[in-house]
Amino acid sequence: FGKRCASATTTELDPEAIAQTIQRSEQLARIAPEDPEWVPLLEAQDYEQRTPAFDQATATLSPLERGEMVKGVCTLTAKAGVEGSGKLSTQAFLRVVGNSQGLRALDQGTEADCSVTARIDDGSSWSHSTAFAIEQLPILEKSSITGLIERALASRHPRKVNPGTYPVIFDGAAFAELLSWVIWNMDARAADEGRSFMSHSDQTGKPTGNRLGQPMFSPIVQVQRHPAHPLLQLGTCFRDGLSNRYTEVIKDGIPQILYYSRYWAAQKGKDPTGLLFPIVMSGSSQSLADLIAQTERGILVNRAWYVRYVNPKTLEVTGMTRDGTFWIEDGQIAYPIKNLRFNQSLPQMLKEIDALSQVQRYGNIVVPGVRVKAFNFDSITDSI
Repeated sequence: FGKRCASATTTELDPEAIAQTIQRSEQLARIAPEDPEWVPLLEAQDYEQRTPAFDQATATLSPLERGEMVKGVCTLTAKAGVEGSGKLSTQAFLRVVGNSQGLRALDQGTEADCSVTARIDDGSSWSHSTAFAIEQLPILEKSSITGLIERALASRHPRKVNPGTYPVIFDGAAFAELLSWVIWNMDARAADEGRSFMSHSDQTGKPTGNRLGQPMFSPIVQVQRHPAHPLLQLGTCFRDGLSNRYTEVIKDGIPQILYYSRYWAAQKGKDPTGLLFPIVMSGSSQSLADLIAQTERGILVNRAWYVRYVNPKTLEVTGMTRDGTFWIEDGQIAYPIKNLRFNQSLPQMLKEIDALSQVQRYGNIVVPGVRVKAFNFDSITDSI
């Protein structure tokens, strides 16, 4: 069909249904306009010889059993006089990729993902965790729920803190949200076309390349694409069939790689990279409590909420704190504060990181909690 292409899907796997689906995709391709960025089918790839994690108990967990687990969490919060709610999802998947050029790939796995919210009056807290096995979800442990309840109670009657630039400690879940924006924007095409924080331009503003290999972030920032990490144990291929293997993304604060789609890689004479996810950022042996104890004054952020672009080229974003924001004084949590709206360059945030905690998994991201020396808050918000 030349540069024309189309796709069709089916939920029926008998030979007749599959043949009809192929025929339907061919019919659609014949009438589709030519794709100026069409690339040939992917040929056979080399994949790592490892088996992704698959947990049978997670794969067979029923909706009723999931509901009982969430009910157990809500029972604990109710006993403490706190409103509790939760969401627990599990999935098991099998993905097979093949084409007429000899590409053959198989991917499978399981995942359990849970988030819990606790609220009382004007106080709230939230927690989130992910694992490949239901029994490994830390959020379902009684000690975690107790901590969630205590944080909700402690966040009541928040005080106002004037907007400004402060040292900030981000819990891992909040930092995972912000770091993912940085990695998603490490795109080679956007950088080469002058649309990215990774772009390099001359004095006239004309793009002249990208900033790979230049020190941009704190030297303690180490990020890898690491699907085999013990907390992840994900598959060996992406949905398009490209290999998913260990790759250094940021080393000692220096970007090592950008995402190259198959089309842009062909234009630039590069190899396609596949997505830069799942990402792992190295942490330390310290706890979040250790970071707090080492901080003279600052703000503890439990969650980053409603994050949106302000300037895609500089990767300045806006967003709000939520579900428990606290003032730190003399190495201790002093009191809760009202939620704040931030306007912040995320590359600058990574440059200001000076301490890390232990890592935890959130979705398909493994990150530590971090301390940022300077983070900008623009206004107070009345949201809980």
